Amino acid sequence: MADGDDDYVYDEATGEWRPASELAAEAAAASGIVVRDAAGTVLADGDSVTLIKDLKVKGANQTLKQGTVIRSIRLTDNPDEIDCRYEGIKGLVLRTEFVRKR
Repeated sequence: MADGDDDYVYDEATGEWRPASELAAEAAAASGIVVRDAAGTVLADGDSVTLIKDLKVKGANQTLKQGTVIRSIRLTDNPDEIDCRYEGIKGLVLRTEFVRKR
């Protein structure tokens, strides 16, 4: 089950302190959404990804080059998109078909 290094979170539904990894796994299973990169690797919040193709960013007059590293991604409700930040670009959303997990 839980190891000694896990953070604990108070679960209001059960009224217990439970391992954060256990709650995250339950939330992922309940939502049924699995987000995968271009190679089929499962992505999670906080992962770093690398672009596999040059991408023109609409509205920013900037091109993100192949090999650019994007850190600390956030998953969205859409399994084909991830939310992320990059220098000078607010609200950047990338399609999972153009990224690979680092």
